[in-house]
Amino acid sequence: MGVFVLEAIRIPRGKGSPKGALHQVKPVDLLKTLFDEMRNRTAIDPSKVDEVILGCVGQLNDQGGNIAHTAALYAGWETRGSGTTVNSFCTSSVTACSMAAAKLLSGQGELYVVGGVESMSRVPILSDRGPLFTDPDVSSKVPFIPNGVTADFIAGQQGYSREELDAYAAASHNKAALATEKGYFKRSLVPVKNELGDVLLSDDELIRPGSSIESMARLNPSFEALGAQGSDELLCKSFPEVDHIPHHHHPGNSPGMVDGASLALLATGEMAASLGLPVRAEIIGFSAKSAAAIEGLTGGYAAAKDVLERTGIAGEDIDLWEFNEGFAATAMNFAKQLDVPLDRYNVNGGGIAMGHAMGATGVNILGMMIDELERRKKHTGLIAISGAAGAGAAMVVRIH
Repeated sequence: MGVFVLEAIRIPRGKGSPKGALHQVKPVDLLKTLFDEMRNRTAIDPSKVDEVILGCVGQLNDQGGNIAHTAALYAGWETRGSGTTVNSFCTSSVTACSMAAAKLLSGQGELYVVGGVESMSRVPILSDRGPLFTDPDVSSKVPFIPNGVTADFIAGQQGYSREELDAYAAASHNKAALATEKGYFKRSLVPVKNELGDVLLSDDELIRPGSSIESMARLNPSFEALGAQGSDELLCKSFPEVDHIPHHHHPGNSPGMVDGASLALLATGEMAASLGLPVRAEIIGFSAKSAAAIEGLTGGYAAAKDVLERTGIAGEDIDLWEFNEGFAATAMNFAKQLDVPLDRYNVNGGGIAMGHAMGATGVNILGMMIDELERRKKHTGLIAISGAAGAGAAMVVRIH
C-alpha cells in the first residue's frame, strides 16, 4: 500500500499588504479558485473524498471557523468528512499532508484533499495573539525567541557575514525570476481572477529580478530593536559562548509575508486506478520533529535527517532538495548541516524571493518539487520546513 499524489496546484503568491494584488480576495475565494481548478483537472466527484485537511496559522476572522471545511462547502465540495484545519506554525500544510498520508496507510480512507491557505494581508501574522506571544506567565516559562532574531543568532553561530546572506538572497530572487520567465511554475500555477473574470495575479508578486549584493546593501536590519527587547540577552545567557547577536537579516534576505493557497490530491493506488487518474508522485516517507524552542528554526533539519533514516535513503540519492527559505541563514545552514549539493538545492529560488504563506507553504513546495523533478526527469526529492518554537517537518517523494 502506498500514498500517491495525483495533482498539486497553487495560486501565485501576492504581497501580504493592503497594496497587494490579492488583498481584496477572501481566503475562501483563494481556496475556491483551487477547488474549482482541481475539479476541472481531475473531474473528481467530491463525494468520493474522505476529508479535506488544510493548514492555516491565523485561524480567526476571515480564516476562522474551520476554514478547511468552510471553503470546501463554499466551493461545492460535499465530502465524506467534516474537514480539519491544522496549525503547526510554518509546517502546517506538510502536517496536513502527513496526516492524510497516515490515514491512507492505515486504511482509514482512500482519497484526501490537502493543502493550506494564508491571507497575510487580511489576517496579519500574530493576529491570533496566542499565549506563547502575549502571556507573560507562559513566555517566562517557555523561552521563545522571535524567528527573525533566531535567524540572526544562527548567522552569528555559523559565522555568516551580511554579504554572504545577501548573496544567497539575491541568488534566490534571480533563480525565481528565471524560472518564472521560462515557465517552470506554470504547470501548477492557477491565476486568481475577480468576479468579472479579470486576472488579478498570474505570477508570484514579490520576485525582484536583477537583485544583487549591492541592492541588498541599501536595506537596514529588521530585528535589532526586537532583539533589544530581551531576546538577545536571553540567547546570550542560554549560550555562554555567545556574547552578542549580529543582526544581519532585513527585508531582502528574509521571507516576504504573502497571500497564498495550495491544494493537492492524495490517494491510494487502488483509488487512483479506479478514478483513471495518473499518479504524479509517491510519498515515500514523512517526519515531524522539534528542536529546542529557544533555538527555533532548526526543527526542519532534524525532520529531514529523521525521514532519511526512516526511509533508508542516503542523502546522495536525493535528486532535489527544497528547504523553505525562512531566512537566508537558516537556508544556508540547512544545506551545510545535511551536506546538500548546492546545484540540487532550492534550484528555482524559494521563500526569500516568492514569500512564505505560512499555512500554505508546505504543499506549495511539494507541488513545485514534483514539477521540477518531472521537468528534469529526476526521481527523488526531499522537502523540509522549519517553523516557530522549534517546529520541523520533512517529506520524501518519488516520481513514478
